[in-house]
Amino acid sequence: MSLSGKHIYLRAVEKDDAGQVFLWENNPKNWKVSNTEVPFSMFDIIQLIEQQSDLRKSGQLRLVIITQSEQRAVGVIDLYDVNFKHGYAAVGILIAEDQDKGKGIATEALSILITYCTEILELRNLYCQIHGDNQASISLFEKAGFVHAGTRKNWLRFKNEYFDELTYQLCLKSKN
Repeated sequence: MSLSGKHIYLRAVEKDDAGQVFLWENNPKNWKVSNTEVPFSMFDIIQLIEQQSDLRKSGQLRLVIITQSEQRAVGVIDLYDVNFKHGYAAVGILIAEDQDKGKGIATEALSILITYCTEILELRNLYCQIHGDNQASISLFEKAGFVHAGTRKNWLRFKNEYFDELTYQLCLKSKN
């Protein structure tokens, strides 16, 4: 199975991506959605990349989103909290720069990931946790078929303001 779509493809994060990932992870504009409080060191980034080489052992997988036309990395999509026994995983996505948002990149990346999780990983459920004020993410996941499964009131804090955390779930159809 190819992790390719019409406009983008997904590939495993590699050591050569460490510089770009370092910039994205350390951009304070992204800290709210990633729940980051302190900058990552380059050493931390490289360790994360190395640990993710075995999905079954680490329980996480980061894929870089690359544009087909420009061969340019525009973000990442993550599987984490992967539990093969129970067949579920959490999903996170980051389109790093404003210029690349609103172009359907996240929608296509999520669609590819859902197919991968269903057909290759044979997972039964995906879920995501979203800040209650992140309308772009809510729309993205609802468009992909995720349904609102619950709300944790005043669960997340960012700059001394509290936000609800919304949980969305997608039950994947089994091919069996």
